[in-house]
Amino acid sequence: MPTIILLDGSLSMSRPVNLPEFTEEVQRRHLAIQGINTLLDYMGTNCKLEFTSLVVFSYLWEQLVPFTRDVEQIRMVLNKVDEYSKTCIETALSGVNSIITEEWSIFATSQVLLITDGCSGVGPGSLSYSLQKYHKRESKNNSEKGSFPLPFNTRCKLYVMCIAPPSDPNLRVSLPLFQKLIDINGYGGDIYTPDAALSTKSVQQMFQRFADDIFSPYVMTLTCGQLKCTVQLYPPPEPYEKVKDFDIIDAKIGSKLEICGFLDIADIASPPILSRHLVLPCVKDKHKEESNGETNNNKESKDGDEDVVSSTTDEAGKAAAAAAAAAAAAEGGKAPSFSVLLHGSLKVEGMIALTEVGENWYGMLYSWADSKKKSNLMLSLFEPGENSICWLGNIKQLGPVNEFGEESPYGTDDSKTPFPIRPTDKRSYAQSCVVWIKTSGLQADLQKVLRHARKLPDKQQQFYKELNRLRRAALSFGFLELLDAMALMLERECTLLPGTAHPDAALQLSHAANSLQSDMAKDVSQAIVPLRTNFSNDD
Repeated sequence: MPTIILLDGSLSMSRPVNLPEFTEEVQRRHLAIQGINTLLDYMGTNCKLEFTSLVVFSYLWEQLVPFTRDVEQIRMVLNKVDEYSKTCIETALSGVNSIITEEWSIFATSQVLLITDGCSGVGPGSLSYSLQKYHKRESKNNSEKGSFPLPFNTRCKLYVMCIAPPSDPNLRVSLPLFQKLIDINGYGGDIYTPDAALSTKSVQQMFQRFADDIFSPYVMTLTCGQLKCTVQLYPPPEPYEKVKDFDIIDAKIGSKLEICGFLDIADIASPPILSRHLVLPCVKDKHKEESNGETNNNKESKDGDEDVVSSTTDEAGKAAAAAAAAAAAAEGGKAPSFSVLLHGSLKVEGMIALTEVGENWYGMLYSWADSKKKSNLMLSLFEPGENSICWLGNIKQLGPVNEFGEESPYGTDDSKTPFPIRPTDKRSYAQSCVVWIKTSGLQADLQKVLRHARKLPDKQQQFYKELNRLRRAALSFGFLELLDAMALMLERECTLLPGTAHPDAALQLSHAANSLQSDMAKDVSQAIVPLRTNFSNDD
């Protein structure tokens, strides 16, 4: 899941720390940087797919490094962090909220790592002052503009790392305030403090403890009959908790992914899911030992393990998945993986593997392609229960149709459907519709139109599709002011076009803005069509 490292750059982080092992002056921000480097080392080894961003704050905030998988980029910027003014955590959380909303979907799960020295600030802008204003607004049910940034617009966990000794009086005052932030957010989190006096070792141990709790690989055993292998799920699945009218559902993922059977993709269709996880193979220790015995070099063994993982994502889509796995086993001690064989088989046959992930909890394994050349083995989790997919019925009662014989309502012909499937006619609730419950939903739709507008004329079809979709939703809700606002935004984008932009981009933006301001835009039966130009023919 995306991670934002929110580093306190206020003057209080520059307080010196007496460390006898160093002759030069060591400040708290230096210890924080060393702790962040410990975390980045752990993520570079165990969580290479993790997106991480670095944000520094004091009275204002600044995103120094956008979301990236290159931990070295963050490490280089850390050494150039300057000192700023007073601490204002509310401003920092507002900036984080805008970054997450802009970069990720409102349904994505993320986490924020707030690194501070335990001081919550003084006077206006301090954390205690911000919480007092928040509680006053809550007591008056006032949702005025500029309200508290928590809870986040997305599912975002909040963790607080305090670079302060346990005996620090400022820390004792700030700990309840930090806990209130986590409680107001409502998506979970925790507070981490050093176990002993401030030192390089205690801070590194604190960050190592956080890394072990949050970023440790989630390893499971994938089994299908006599075949099995060790796999890693990314991101790690979370327990499921839901309170119903007369029941409380509390389900947890087990240690095995046990394949129950296989279904055609057409039969499973697009079922409702809770989360998706990338399934990566893990190399057994004995294969590492064989590689070490041949090369006597730990680095070469590590490179060999990474080659197995990369070959999984690149070669799994080929029809000869089993042959590819056998060929990988013959090169340099690389081990064949059942997950590679399963991935290739599912992709070629166009099927999914119905999998039991826990007690009365199921999911499906399938091949998912992010491009034409690369594909991955994915796991999608259903809602816990035996009837999580209504058109399949009870999952525990599924079986081959030829086992029912004459008692089967579908006969003995294997070509007939062995269980009920969704009807072909489309229901009203099955159509894609626009819902604006929160401001973040409207903001996300507007940003989508602007992203396509900045890529004109390449994204011309997508631009007009999203523009008409947004226009029809505004007319349905009676939100006519949105049409004028969209026209002004498009005119502004037209003026901000660089000199190297295609001439057709300015023409299309002006045409779309003028169409939104015309009477035709208020007719829901008509659509805004692209302006016909000769630039595409001249090219």
